[in-house]
Amino acid sequence: MLTTVLLLSQLCFSAVSAFYFYNLLRSQKSGESGLKKESGRELEKLHKLRSVHLTVPLSEKTRPTSFAEIRGQERGILALRAALCGENPQHVIIYGPPGVGKTAAARAALREAVKNPGSPFGKDAKFVEMDAATLRYDERGIADPLIGSVHDPIYQGAGAYGPGGIPQPKAGAVTKAHGGILFLDEIGELPPLQLNKLLKVLEDRCVYFESAYYSRENKDIPRHIHDMFQNGLPADFRLVGATTRQPEELPPALRSRCREVFFDDLSMPEILSIAALAAEKSGFSAEETAYGAVADYAQNGRDAVNLMQTAGSYAACEGRSIITHADILRVAEAARYVPRMQVKSYGKERIGTVRGLAVSGFGGIIMDIEVTSVYKKGEGKLITSGASETETVQIGQRQLTRKSTALSAAENALAFLENACGISGEDFEIRINFPSFAMADGPSAGLSILAALYSAIFEKPIPDTVALTGEITPRGSTLPVGGVLQKLAAARACGIQKVFLPSENAETLHEADIEIIPVPDGNMLLSVLFGHKISQ
Repeated sequence: MLTTVLLLSQLCFSAVSAFYFYNLLRSQKSGESGLKKESGRELEKLHKLRSVHLTVPLSEKTRPTSFAEIRGQERGILALRAALCGENPQHVIIYGPPGVGKTAAARAALREAVKNPGSPFGKDAKFVEMDAATLRYDERGIADPLIGSVHDPIYQGAGAYGPGGIPQPKAGAVTKAHGGILFLDEIGELPPLQLNKLLKVLEDRCVYFESAYYSRENKDIPRHIHDMFQNGLPADFRLVGATTRQPEELPPALRSRCREVFFDDLSMPEILSIAALAAEKSGFSAEETAYGAVADYAQNGRDAVNLMQTAGSYAACEGRSIITHADILRVAEAARYVPRMQVKSYGKERIGTVRGLAVSGFGGIIMDIEVTSVYKKGEGKLITSGASETETVQIGQRQLTRKSTALSAAENALAFLENACGISGEDFEIRINFPSFAMADGPSAGLSILAALYSAIFEKPIPDTVALTGEITPRGSTLPVGGVLQKLAAARACGIQKVFLPSENAETLHEADIEIIPVPDGNMLLSVLFGHKISQ
């Protein structure tokens, strides 16, 4: 009897178990069927999305694909080619304003490098592009798209190895760029912690991972993960960073590891060339006066493309294939473009006004420095406007505030003039005005201010075709200044015929279309420019 009961119990238990597993199997198959259906619906959505195509943006059509198509960056491209296309490519930082072709030049450099048999870049070398301004990472190391991260089993996203308690390293952009170029746009915006990690990778050419869940003795961990933790992931690439910041704004530790390349502001002919290409690529022609309007508003190549593209849309809406001057103006007004500040030739000599050369951003500018002088015996004073009053200087970990070097340049010029010409600054009310668009700063206005002071006090005119730049001391000695090539480009665009420069700057220049006059001291400047007799 007992045997019969046990047998029946076993049969019931087997039947219940069989029924349970049968239902479990049905549920699993049903779930798999549901997943397949859901997957099919999602794939259908993806196919529909991929079947929709808009026209290619004009900015993409006009994007340069080779060095030859990049306008106005001959010196920068030559330096970039030397840094990346030879047998020993270097890390590079490209400085320059927006819309001048920094990204396009980096891509073109890799295309050219792979054609060089001696280059270490292989034909399959990758160009991995990231924007440093948008990079996000987790301080706990859960997510780091630049360097890479470890998905520990306790965190979401640990993947198939999570249930087994196995940490899983994930490659970042530095590994994906292995053997190629990692392009970091706006590298100056990279968070300090990320930058320090990146510098370590540049030295090691490898990424090493750590995890509290990793053990060398754990035989359940797959061999490839053991390899990743013990030997790291390869990250032998060349870094190309691009930034609109000035060099002094970037950390010295980064700059010391990179070759620095500078891209300039585009000249007006170069911007108009880009505008003409944009009109052609979009199927339009443009009136000459339309290009004149582009010249008034476009600050760079990207502005020129945007102006032509939107103006072409206006023309298309009205059934025209020609872009007019009015179309460009409509775009500029609607988008609130600010007109370019342009210094134009007056075609005559002027008293108390001189053409000064300066650098703004990455390009040279020319500005009119105006000086007025009124004789007031013993009641004179020096008044300046348009120049910054103070400036902040970073020295190591300290920030120092001092009087603006532009104001100091004015005081130095006046001090020298008092000694050279036997006058007293206390007898003249002198006003020096710098144009507001330039926000003058720096000592390189010294020679310009000296010339304008002499002109205003002694009523001697200065030719409209003369420009000056250079620092001057109270004793009249001249000191070299930077950005001379950019300044000369601005002078050339304005039709300047003579440029006065400190002798140390002029020694290395040979300009065919502008007369360079070296100035060793203030006496020589006054003698050549005004015929002033130097007292012995």
